[in-house]
Amino acid sequence: MFCYQCEQTTRTDLGGGCATQKGVCGKDETTADLQDLLIYQLKGIGQYSYRLHQLGQADAAADEFIRYALFTTLTNVNFNRARFVELIAQAAQVRDRLRAAYEAASPETPRLGGPAAFAPATALPDLLKQANIASVRAGADLVGDDVIGLRALVLYGLKGVAAYAHHAEVLGYTKPEVGAGLAKALDLLAGEPADINVLLTEALALGTLNYAVMELLDAANTGTYGIPAPTSVRTTPVAGKSILVSGHDLRDLHAILEAVKGTDVKVYTHGELLPAHSYPKLAAYPNLAGNYGTAWQNQQLEFAAFPGPIVMTSNCLIEPQPAYRNRIFTAGPVGWPGVRHIADGNFSQVVQAAQALPGFSETASEKKILVGFGRHAVLSVAGQVIEAVQSGAVKHFFLIGGCDGAAPGRNYYTDFAEKAPKDTVLLTLGCGKFRFNMEDHGTIGGIPRLLDIGQCNDSYSAVQIALALANAFKCGVNDLPLSLVVSWFEQKAVAVLLTLLALGVRNVRLGPSLPAFLTPAVLGVLVDKFGVQPINNAEADIAASLARASA
Repeated sequence: MFCYQCEQTTRTDLGGGCATQKGVCGKDETTADLQDLLIYQLKGIGQYSYRLHQLGQADAAADEFIRYALFTTLTNVNFNRARFVELIAQAAQVRDRLRAAYEAASPETPRLGGPAAFAPATALPDLLKQANIASVRAGADLVGDDVIGLRALVLYGLKGVAAYAHHAEVLGYTKPEVGAGLAKALDLLAGEPADINVLLTEALALGTLNYAVMELLDAANTGTYGIPAPTSVRTTPVAGKSILVSGHDLRDLHAILEAVKGTDVKVYTHGELLPAHSYPKLAAYPNLAGNYGTAWQNQQLEFAAFPGPIVMTSNCLIEPQPAYRNRIFTAGPVGWPGVRHIADGNFSQVVQAAQALPGFSETASEKKILVGFGRHAVLSVAGQVIEAVQSGAVKHFFLIGGCDGAAPGRNYYTDFAEKAPKDTVLLTLGCGKFRFNMEDHGTIGGIPRLLDIGQCNDSYSAVQIALALANAFKCGVNDLPLSLVVSWFEQKAVAVLLTLLALGVRNVRLGPSLPAFLTPAVLGVLVDKFGVQPINNAEADIAASLARASA
């Protein structure tokens, strides 16, 4: 196997990756090879889908399959090899259907080659013999590491876009241009492009597409569950039976809340589902008791100690350990070997498990944190914010957002939040906020110093806030007293970074370590063209940000 799609990958320098029988995330060699084969087939599907979109004959079911299948290959989403064998077979059927449609529409056109003509084996041993053709580093000896790295940047951005699009889709929100954009990128990758400028252009195009997808997901979430509002969330347990729901998927959380109606089972959120408490229709459920645990840093211990079933609705799970593995359920595209999967949205067996398990024996002393500062909440007090800046009460804004992770180095973000001057405002989104959101950061200019914007996909909300402030101050976003300090972990973060670059946002500080697929030459392009900067240490980066703002 070879994999370097996430931040925790085994590495000693740029270009390193997990190349052993098992990755740091727990993905084994067989599963990694099957995921590569599925991606290879998706490129073939993309070849036909892209052309059918151009002919006005898009296949909505194929577009849906592309989004779902891409999502299954994200870091820590699905490590069930049997499921990938099924998806590979299904992908061949989808491809054949599209091929028949395309050849009927363009009978004079020669049959497409490359991934579009790939015939996957049916038995696992034979599939594994085909894996070399699909490796992320296939062709590196011909085109060099810079091209391979940029192809990976496009592929991983593509995966992130697909994940966000899937979250919107399950709530009934889709746009044809999303399917067309994903198919276009897959078609490009199928042709094994070697032109660096072409690849960089496609990466930025995916960033633009992801901005539209995040807008779509924002509409899906707010249209379904209401506009988020500032909300105090309990972070300590209440006595009684309990269920823990982690991941990103608001629909699955909603289904679980419906399933426990009329019972005394308490539901707790974890990780990226913390912002769910700020949505009025979800907050209205009396069984939604609070948030439990952090995100990554103490996950194994927290999950082992949780006295009820745990439902994973998307990625952000280290390989489940024996201490709690029998209490894990997965939903949506998520899957682990030997872990029960909810395929039909019926969570009754999770409720039964909660009633059979002990739950919390006593109510802990109450502690709370404040969430729900999406763009509607922040812009409703825009006058106060602008006045605070004009009066000098607020000198700078720091957006400290992105992913959490288990590898060392993320204490940087804790240090950054703690050492940021008291006359600065801290904006945050994503699960990286658990490194510092439990602390009291005080108030400034009549508003809390720490404003939790929401999930990582709520980068859309953050951009809207920045655009509104830039309009109020009659300047560009890059001229605002605003610095972005981003932690990345997996492919949704890559998509968000591409969105920021596509929007022209400069000087993003990125860490805790840089993507292994970015070669020094490619990194140099991002530094020169977009001002992307590796993080240094908190004090130095704060000082540099403030100095640039005052220059």
